Amino acid sequence: MTERTLVLAKPDAVARGLTGEIIKRLETRGLRLAALKMIWIDEELATRHYSAHVGKPFFEGLVQYITSLPVVAMVWEGPSAVSVMRTTMGATNPAQAQPGTIRGDFGMDISNNLVHGSDSLESAEKEIELFFREEEIFSWKRPHETYISGE
Repeated sequence: MTERTLVLAKPDAVARGLTGEIIKRLETRGLRLAALKMIWIDEELATRHYSAHVGKPFFEGLVQYITSLPVVAMVWEGPSAVSVMRTTMGATNPAQAQPGTIRGDFGMDISNNLVHGSDSLESAEKEIELFFREEEIFSWKRPHETYISGE
């Protein structure tokens, strides 16, 4: 079954020039890029995006970090897109992320962990709506996709 997931190349990924590497790794895994844009997240959007963390001691730091520089927001599609993305990005704390994952290869610390990926289909749906209008998302198929994903 085709799924959609939101991916953010966070401020540290943009600052370090790693957005292309993130895209390359997801394309190599067989996911399809369905939407992409660079945005500078404001405090209101950051608060909505991190609403599950409001009131937690690290919330203000999250908002300050995600609003510090532009991010590259993306929608990716494919079979098991949520779990494929989460496996590809690696553990939240780069010190615990496996080599070969985005965070394992490039992450510096838990506060600068390069990438966000939705943690469930429900979260993906809500998060995608925060960053994209439906007409900005393009579902499509590669001609050879059956050999990649079985779709």
